[in-house]
Amino acid sequence: MECLRGTGVALITPFTKNNELDERGLKNVVNHTVECGADFLVVLGTTAETPTLSAKEKERIKELIVEENNGRLPLVLGVGGNNTFAVQQEISQGDFTHFDAILSVSPYYNKPTQQGIYEHFRFIAEHVDKKIIIYNVPGRTGSNIESRTTLRLAQDFENIVGIKEASGNFLQGLEIIAEKPDDFLVLSGDDELAVSTTLAGGDGVISVIGQVVPEYSRMINLALNKKTTAAYEIFYGIQNLIKSIYLEGNPAGIKALLEIKGICSRYTRLPIIAASSQLVEKIKVSEMNKNFKNRR
Repeated sequence: MECLRGTGVALITPFTKNNELDERGLKNVVNHTVECGADFLVVLGTTAETPTLSAKEKERIKELIVEENNGRLPLVLGVGGNNTFAVQQEISQGDFTHFDAILSVSPYYNKPTQQGIYEHFRFIAEHVDKKIIIYNVPGRTGSNIESRTTLRLAQDFENIVGIKEASGNFLQGLEIIAEKPDDFLVLSGDDELAVSTTLAGGDGVISVIGQVVPEYSRMINLALNKKTTAAYEIFYGIQNLIKSIYLEGNPAGIKALLEIKGICSRYTRLPIIAASSQLVEKIKVSEMNKNFKNRR
């Protein structure tokens, strides 16, 4: 799916001081992300604090993003869980008219075997007609989708079209890139590893920082075009900022940066807490000290 190459952005969910959905803030985030050069948007992913949202809020968020995006960029919707049948039913019964694919995380907490992970995605793929990007994030799920399992799924099911690879294991990503079908997408799920993964033959990233920093999407585009030196010049210029937004977890840091930029507030929902004043100052310094050498 060529439309899902490049920089995808996992959108945050802005909240008000009273812990309600900040609709104006969400519209600001969508527009700023588009202006930053994103290639597609990911709705209701981990960064959106989706586990803390009610069903009604999720529907409203989808509605607002579809309206504000107004067809400008492709959309991917997060739909996952650790109950295979419930995930399949949610996809089968939902309205995905405006979404190009779903992003579905590997089952968390249950800690299935590799065969269990394969069977989970097999069941979903065989019972829905939507394009599926599988999401590997063992730091959150408690289990890793090994490269051999990813490759089996890629080869066995036409509607499993890619993976968001967020294991933090660069070599695992390379193993998938080396043996995957030509049209299977490998999207980094790590803002720091994305440029290297893309230069190694990956298809881009599903990013957090890309909703604030326009240089990030330019970096990924350079990497897709094998402009190695120019891509790394941007990376080294923003590396400290990337590191800083994760110091107190995601999305606390990125929300702080969005607040610094005047796009929305940094309020979060428990159990996530808002970035500390110390982190806000650190992010401000990192943002001010972005340093780009002569880009080619």
